[in-house]
Amino acid sequence: MKTWWVKIVSEQDPSLKYREQHKHRLNYMPWLYWSLKPKNRLWADEWQKEYQEYLMQMETIEIGENCFISPLAHIFAEPGRKIVIGDNCFIAADCTLHGPITIGNEVAINHHCILDGGRSGIILANQVRMAAYCHLYAFDHGMDLGQPIYQQAVTSKGIVIGKDVWLGAHVGIKDGVRIADQAVVGMNSMVTKDVATREIVVGNPAKMIRYRD
Repeated sequence: MKTWWVKIVSEQDPSLKYREQHKHRLNYMPWLYWSLKPKNRLWADEWQKEYQEYLMQMETIEIGENCFISPLAHIFAEPGRKIVIGDNCFIAADCTLHGPITIGNEVAINHHCILDGGRSGIILANQVRMAAYCHLYAFDHGMDLGQPIYQQAVTSKGIVIGKDVWLGAHVGIKDGVRIADQAVVGMNSMVTKDVATREIVVGNPAKMIRYRD
């Protein structure tokens, strides 16, 4: 009966017909959430409220105000691996986040990013912008030839990304790296060492090419 009723309503109201496509678009382009027309923002807010409440019941996670989290993202925060998300953030579809992770305010994590906090965690300061397919792994394996890699001890130093840092698409960040405020990491770069304030780094391994100012 409910399915029949939804079908009839959809035929009467063309806007409902396209709601699923609106959701699909928001999953992959979540910055559009804040520019929705009022009539669309009503159902989008309810959609997000329901999903975020579910997520906070199922995982050890705190979510700030006015956030968008795609239900197509994979977020895991078991006890001891808490995830904290600040205000005005978005996490797009097909991301995988495994705590511990602390995310500041106004942080953007675009689709297909992977963040694994290991044991020491990942910290993203306010206004970090992360383009698609970035990978941050806050752990590492030993590589001694005496035994297979999968049997060796796992270490974790943590990763810290400073305020107003921009990570281009397909950037990798190695465990133990600290990226200071207002730095930029170019597309397809692999960061293996700390990056200083306002540095622009590119390449594999990433090297400084100039300062933002």
